[in-house]
Amino acid sequence: MFGCSIGRLFQVAIAGGSYQEGMTTHLQGVPAGLRFTEEEIYSELLLRKPGQGELASPRKEPDVPILYSGFNVADTMEGVKSKDLTNGTPLVILIPNLDRQFVHIEQYRTTNRTPRPGHASYASFHKYGIYDDAIGAGIFSGRYTCTIVAAGTVAKRVLAEHGIQVTGYVKEAAGIRCPEVPLEEIRRQAAAYRQIRKEHDPVYAALFASGKYSFEMRFLEKCAVLAQFWDLLEKAPQKTLNVEKVQKEHGVHPLLLCPHLETANAMVEKILAIKDEGDSTGGLVEVIATGLPAGVGEPVFGKLDGELGRMMSIGGVKAVELGMGLAVKDATGSAANDQMFAEAGKVKFASNHAGGITGGLTTGQDLIIRLAVKPTPTIGKPQRTIDKLTNENAQLAAVTRRDPTLVARIWPVAEAFTAIVLLDNYMQYVAQQHFLDRPEHPKYAGRV
Repeated sequence: MFGCSIGRLFQVAIAGGSYQEGMTTHLQGVPAGLRFTEEEIYSELLLRKPGQGELASPRKEPDVPILYSGFNVADTMEGVKSKDLTNGTPLVILIPNLDRQFVHIEQYRTTNRTPRPGHASYASFHKYGIYDDAIGAGIFSGRYTCTIVAAGTVAKRVLAEHGIQVTGYVKEAAGIRCPEVPLEEIRRQAAAYRQIRKEHDPVYAALFASGKYSFEMRFLEKCAVLAQFWDLLEKAPQKTLNVEKVQKEHGVHPLLLCPHLETANAMVEKILAIKDEGDSTGGLVEVIATGLPAGVGEPVFGKLDGELGRMMSIGGVKAVELGMGLAVKDATGSAANDQMFAEAGKVKFASNHAGGITGGLTTGQDLIIRLAVKPTPTIGKPQRTIDKLTNENAQLAAVTRRDPTLVARIWPVAEAFTAIVLLDNYMQYVAQQHFLDRPEHPKYAGRV
């Protein structure tokens, strides 16, 4: 299988399937000397994992990561402190599948001959034949996005050390759109949302808060803990999520990261109403990145907006736009152009219709990216389909676990994917600038 890797200097390769032993993230290009922990990775993974309320699939997949390689196991010599720090070799993260009950596997087996409309199951059968990993849709399941979030957690940390921040949230859901909210407020709510989810997460309480699972443990010790996971989860203290209390204290909806509480409540209400009808709904995710210098990106086939367009590979995403996006088709040049002016010796822009990219290169402005997310294809209503083996007509009403909407879980994936692309391109930019950064270079010509 090809197509499961991305990047030049920061490379990400993934493997695994929805009901295989687990998922794997393989990273090359991670700088040496950094410390990551499973707790840090998990704190981001829990934002997209299923089984967390009415807006997500009921599958109880805990998404507990194992940092498998890429770290020094001890100080490498006397007089240095290098234990538990990255050493520049590939960093590998394992995410075992723990919720693989036979009853759910059998549900897929009994319906797999009749592919779900809107899902990959028909096309993947024609690509791989009877060997297609159709249990839970294999690597075509949204399950694989945990690998992107894990990689993006690493990328976001590296970018943050260079003053670059990436923030995602739900802009629209079920046809209800969030009004404009200042970036500072979006980030405040995103931080509060993360803290709320962590405080109320039973897996976090059972493993990380209790100290039963930590980075310092050996691989087999971690496996032994995960083998007892369901018993530990049952014994862990449960903190009931009081939605009204959380909203009153933090101004955040704990099930959906939309930074405008009134809108978030309306979104959730409509999503659940559509769910009750046996149907699903889509939405819009927005990602904003700040702190990038001007000039990041490559020309022609390596344009940064084209690289960000690769987020179409996130399952369920049907369109990616920057800045004005599709609205440019109805605009005039004078309205769409971002005019420039100088103020106190610095270049500024009167607007940001381009979304921070022109010619495939960053302008130094905020990057603004939006992803259109389709309704979940797996629904409860009967749908017309066919039998994959006989090509006879058939009907399908899904009996498998499913999400009423994908947008509530895709925003952390989009945030992570953006960080992966930006780090790869920022590394290329830094490398190029290193060779330009000398007084005799022509770029300094005419300057004092």
